[in-house]
Amino acid sequence: MTAAAKGQGPGAESSSDYRAVALFIGGAGDKKSYYLAGPYRNIAYALDAFEQRIEAAGQAENFQSLYLGYHEVWSASAIGRLVATEVQDQNTPIYIVGHSLGAWSGAHLSQRLSEWGYRVEMLVTLDPVGSGLLVRLGSRIPYHRPAPHCHCWINVRAEPGRSNASDLVAQLGRKWHVAGEPDIDEALDTNHANAWALFCNPLHDGRSAADHMFESIVGQLHG
Repeated sequence: MTAAAKGQGPGAESSSDYRAVALFIGGAGDKKSYYLAGPYRNIAYALDAFEQRIEAAGQAENFQSLYLGYHEVWSASAIGRLVATEVQDQNTPIYIVGHSLGAWSGAHLSQRLSEWGYRVEMLVTLDPVGSGLLVRLGSRIPYHRPAPHCHCWINVRAEPGRSNASDLVAQLGRKWHVAGEPDIDEALDTNHANAWALFCNPLHDGRSAADHMFESIVGQLHG
């Protein structure tokens, strides 16, 4: 584990350039191809929509985002290189949004960053996948079940009225069932691949996962 990964590298105690950092983590075939499929950039659509909202609110200078693949945050050294170096101040609120295998990896990431002393404000898992043995053996993900650590955890499940190929793939990879664990755990009538809808469509209280995250970030920036 590097000093930077522990938050002890140069500048670790100084102020960050940003007041909030969001990590958007895509699943299989998202940022790079997976068994010759993709890249589809499913989580990137959710990220683009959220960045536009942040910019419209005049908060772009106080916000930083990273678009990552599930395979980029699977080890301590990888996290140190790609994530911890972007979060110079351990008091910076961190938001993690993961989709499919990226949700599994994001949940592990929330635990790892918390153990290193970072402040994980919110974890959003979008139809998480990772429980299947075959997908674990063929993917760069931790094998053991995640133990998320964050201030607020929102899980959104895809339960489509009409399934498509992405839903079959998710079932083959075995969805991670988290009933009773998240602070918010709801289902939407959309397909597994539609990360944008899972993130941006309203839940039962009329607010989407994106709404909850945006309100939290704005609250942190003005707190």
